[in-house]
Amino acid sequence: MGVSRLMDLLADSREVIRNDGVLLLQALTRSNGAIQKIVAFENAFERLLDIITDEGNSDGGIVVEDCLILLQNLLKNNNSNQNFFKEGSYIQRMKPWFEVGDENSGWSAQEVTNLHLMLQLVRVLVSPTNPPGATSSCQKAMFQCGLLQQLCTILMATGVPADILTETINTVSEVIRGCQVNQDYFASVNAPSNPPRPAIVVLLMSMVNERQPFVLRCAVLYCFQCFLYKNQKGQGEIVSTLLPSTIDATGSSVSAGQLLCGGLFSTDSLSNWCAAVALAHALQENATQKEQLLRVQLATSIGNPPVSLLQQCTNILSQGSKIQTRVGLLMLLCTWLSNCPIAVTHFLHNSANVPFLTGQIAENLGEEEQLVQGLCALLLGISIYFNDNSLESYMKEKLKQLIEKRIGKENFIEKLGFISKHELYSRASQKPQPNFPSPEYMIFDHEFTKLVKELEGVITKAIYKSSEEDKKEEEVKKTLEQHDNIVTHYKNVIREQDLQLEELKQQISTLKCQNEQLQTAVTQQVSQIQQHKDQYNLLKVQLGKDNQHQVSSSDGAQMNGIQPEEIGRLQEEIEQLKSNQELLQSQLAEKDSLIENLKSSLTTPDTNEATASAGESEQIAELKQELTTLKSQLISQSGEMTKLQTEKQELLQKTEAFAKSVPMPIESETVIAAKTADVEGRLSALLQETEELKNEIKALSEERDAIKEQLDSSNSTIAILQNERNKLEVDITDSKKEQDDLLVLLADQDQKIFSLKNKLKEFGHPIEEEDELESGDQDDEDDEDEDDSKDQGHIQL
Repeated sequence: MGVSRLMDLLADSREVIRNDGVLLLQALTRSNGAIQKIVAFENAFERLLDIITDEGNSDGGIVVEDCLILLQNLLKNNNSNQNFFKEGSYIQRMKPWFEVGDENSGWSAQEVTNLHLMLQLVRVLVSPTNPPGATSSCQKAMFQCGLLQQLCTILMATGVPADILTETINTVSEVIRGCQVNQDYFASVNAPSNPPRPAIVVLLMSMVNERQPFVLRCAVLYCFQCFLYKNQKGQGEIVSTLLPSTIDATGSSVSAGQLLCGGLFSTDSLSNWCAAVALAHALQENATQKEQLLRVQLATSIGNPPVSLLQQCTNILSQGSKIQTRVGLLMLLCTWLSNCPIAVTHFLHNSANVPFLTGQIAENLGEEEQLVQGLCALLLGISIYFNDNSLESYMKEKLKQLIEKRIGKENFIEKLGFISKHELYSRASQKPQPNFPSPEYMIFDHEFTKLVKELEGVITKAIYKSSEEDKKEEEVKKTLEQHDNIVTHYKNVIREQDLQLEELKQQISTLKCQNEQLQTAVTQQVSQIQQHKDQYNLLKVQLGKDNQHQVSSSDGAQMNGIQPEEIGRLQEEIEQLKSNQELLQSQLAEKDSLIENLKSSLTTPDTNEATASAGESEQIAELKQELTTLKSQLISQSGEMTKLQTEKQELLQKTEAFAKSVPMPIESETVIAAKTADVEGRLSALLQETEELKNEIKALSEERDAIKEQLDSSNSTIAILQNERNKLEVDITDSKKEQDDLLVLLADQDQKIFSLKNKLKEFGHPIEEEDELESGDQDDEDDEDEDDSKDQGHIQL
């Protein structure tokens, strides 16, 4: 409980005790992870942040400094405490610390110290050495709460001390490193100038300005590297400022690409190195931008043709400039040519480049030049390893022979090993931030050390590899490419088949919908026929009555109980039936055409049918079955329509004969003929309905026969069960008889035992009374058992 007692001191009202408690916790948590965790879970973050707020944040005194140091002890290299700090929403409480603006006339020493510690505390949470997931979540939280925006405000403010500005640049660098959202926001930040310039351009101007402090220039380079880290969008924007189509012809504004080119070819070696490394980061793991940068043309002097950027870099190398400049250019060229065969071809196209590299490697120079020799060997090795043999004079095998003749393979590999053995190489490979005590130590870049580690082994193997092995590798690559092409071809075939299946499914769904519509139309027609049947019966009755009183009837406008309105309605119904018939015939023709199309699509030979799966063939078979059923339904419906037409003609003929046989008044003869024709049409429809009803009755009778068969089978099963029941009853009676026989046997045995005991008594054998009692009790128990068994037997019976 010691830590919790110490934590209580932070809430003490006496400031002396509280401040000494903070100092004691500093000493305890400096290098002890276990105590750090205990202090953090004792609500230390909440109490320390409250103290910093009460003391005035960055304007506070020494107490704020002590609290910030304690917070650093708790969070540095402690992943669990960092996660607890983030999840407790304490990052949001850090935003008020950085609310400083241009109106600050002066900065006190304590304020500078406090703000410096606050920036370092932010860097602890987003350090590149932390786990990537924890760093990413902290970066997102800093953007969401506005902390990044506040830091960018300090970055672009005026009157900020140099050390605070440098640390702010480093802090912003690590907040945006590898986080796409933060990188996009930083790209949109503008400096408060007239006209406003992007913050990236303003920072690059400081980087290539040799009058700026060395530490500040290193911080700007780190910020630019972090902006481009895993940011292909930002890399494309930087490279696009160098392309001819995007360069501002008026020259009113300076772009980032122009600043980098200016620094690359300036007289200051540090500017050369920084610009080369920055441009190399714009190409890092981005083959597209490597090819785009080949398009960049530079105007060297008036009247001379423009020179490509690649050629200008090699020209500066050959002029024998400072080591720092040459190292920076060689790192840029190695990054540019790696994993880019087109850039290698452009580099080898200049006939002076390969002799220059072999001459540099073959010479025996001092220790200072050994690093340049190693980088030249690396560049030549990249030109061999990533060579696509497009230039006959500089194919892989010819370059290897050139190395063996002029340098020697062993000497070449030895010179290549100078890079990784250099003292500054191991120092640069430790941290991404370029942290050097003086400019002459700026030799290697962190990302370039990764590239060297990756390529050193493969280049060594490529140098010692024979031409036959190269041919084998090329053949393997070709076979792999062919295999990939075959796989992509089959993928496309399968994709096309899937599309065809989807089309067939859609056609089937439309056919199903049409079938449902036709079925509804048929049901409507059946209901109409039923109505006509009822009307026919009514008309038949009325016609019989009217035939009896036909002579005495004098009304010409009414005959057989049929009104003229009803005749018109019947005619309209006949017309509707005809239109329905035509509609069905048209739908039948459309379905026939669809069926033919589906047949043709199903029967067309497929060259890739072997790759189709069994499931697809089953689906096609089901489609065929559904199409045949639809066609049979349509044929049956068309047959029914033809039957209706024939029966209609027959009934018309019958009605005409009937009209001739019946004497009718002269004046109403034509009206009666029309009415009888309508009636006979209805009669024909009704007769057809009766035929359909007969068919339904027939189907019902078949169903009835099937039900009878089921009943017969059920009766047979009942008889079988009855027989089994009788057998069980016989078995029960047999078991009862056996049980009675056993009881009789037991009684006989008891009687024998009793007689034997009496004989023993007669012979004078002593029998104890206890035995007699036991035997008597036993007899009683046996009698009770016999009675119980008999009762059970009766119950079972």
